[in-house]
Amino acid sequence: MQQEILMMAEVLSQEKNVPKDVIFEAIEAALATATRKRHKDDIGARVKIDQKTGDYDSFRQWEVIEDDAELEFPDRQYHLKDALEIDPEVEVEGFIEEPLEAVAFGRIAAQAAKQVIMQKVREAEREQIVKEYTDRKGEMVTGVVVKRMERGDVIVDLGGVEAKLEKSKMIPREGLRPGDRIRAILEDVRAEPRGPQLFLNRSGPELIIELFKLEVPEAGEGLIEILSAARDPGLRAKIAVHSKDSKIDPVGACVGIRGSRVQSVSNEIAGERVDIIKWSEDQAQFMISALAPAEAESIVVDEELNMVDIIVDESQLSQAIGRGGQNVRLASELTGWQVNILTEEEAASKSESEADASVKLFMKLLDVGEDVAGILVQEGFSSLEEVAYVPIQELLDIDEFDEELVEELRQRSEDALLVSAIAEEEKVEDLLPEQDLLEMEGMDEETAKLLASKGIRTREELAEQSVDELMEIEGMSDERSRELIMTARAPWFEKDQG
Repeated sequence: MQQEILMMAEVLSQEKNVPKDVIFEAIEAALATATRKRHKDDIGARVKIDQKTGDYDSFRQWEVIEDDAELEFPDRQYHLKDALEIDPEVEVEGFIEEPLEAVAFGRIAAQAAKQVIMQKVREAEREQIVKEYTDRKGEMVTGVVVKRMERGDVIVDLGGVEAKLEKSKMIPREGLRPGDRIRAILEDVRAEPRGPQLFLNRSGPELIIELFKLEVPEAGEGLIEILSAARDPGLRAKIAVHSKDSKIDPVGACVGIRGSRVQSVSNEIAGERVDIIKWSEDQAQFMISALAPAEAESIVVDEELNMVDIIVDESQLSQAIGRGGQNVRLASELTGWQVNILTEEEAASKSESEADASVKLFMKLLDVGEDVAGILVQEGFSSLEEVAYVPIQELLDIDEFDEELVEELRQRSEDALLVSAIAEEEKVEDLLPEQDLLEMEGMDEETAKLLASKGIRTREELAEQSVDELMEIEGMSDERSRELIMTARAPWFEKDQG
């Protein structure tokens, strides 16, 4: 019998690649279950196996509970005062034990043990997968074989481990079939009760970066950097490349001889066309290059808004924008700037419109005539801050301005900015929560400020909300919404009872 236990532990440990401790725990749990079933009373039981000899001992257990707690299970619970008479050192949540006749490890016990063991093995395998792959999140997994489809999702074999490629993370119209080999990014690792715990992604820009590192040795070695990538999965992509070695052409290296390297990447991602853009420290030049294959005439950069207007010839307009706005959208994602495409006529119209707006702004806030406001705009001024804080000589250099006018303009600009700052502070104060909301039970300062930003500043205003209204606030769950509303309404119920 003892040898049978040791043999089972040895075989299952090797077959399932699970530590023997896990197997012995499962056998002990199965024997404890068999021991409990031998008794007509609802007893607690524990079995301890000697892992060297296979011998095992059985014990009856009583859980120790607080003296004022209800004794729900008299056959397996003791109040603390009674337990202390048996074992003076026992504590609440501890156990009182006494030896019990061991059950034979027969066919029924073995079968029960096997069921428990298989459950433990599955749990251990899941934990092992999560532990092994968690540190690999973000990596590209290779040599992948598609096994089967499930409601549009694909189950992928990573070599004995299953992963899921959800339909939303697949390349559109790719048409994967069982037996296809694919590469994908390991996007997430989650411990779930059943099914795949590894989740893949083939539609994100990370995949194209990793594929180029694989196909281009210079990129894999770090001599060429792929600084950013943008994709319209299955249709088109752009990558920005930079060489650390001035002797290496980063674009040519990524294209390869007769386009062999970029073609290999394209074949892996369902024929997706890839534009390779040379990165430049000159942001304007980089953004013009990102618009390729379209050519730009000029560029206007607004660093404050992180926005750029690229002016193109009328004949280049459709190519610059791309079908459905694809080209300009990818250029924006690649550079991190909002890119607007304008013709020369549209750019002139926009410039004229912005100039008119600036003239009206200066006329209103500085209380000056159209001629003075027009001169400021003509000289490149577009904000009150510029008038108030640029070196005074820049204003004095304007032919139409004398020292007295310059001093007056600066003073009026500073006054207008001060009024604006005070108004902004008052606006912020209007968005702060009242004290009764801050002091409400279960409320924290962050949540109170979040509610106040949505116009809910008092406890009474919170009480008048519905759960659906609160759940429209980002980060507010159904349970949290109900809890806050019921707490806020508590005074209503107290009045009704009174």
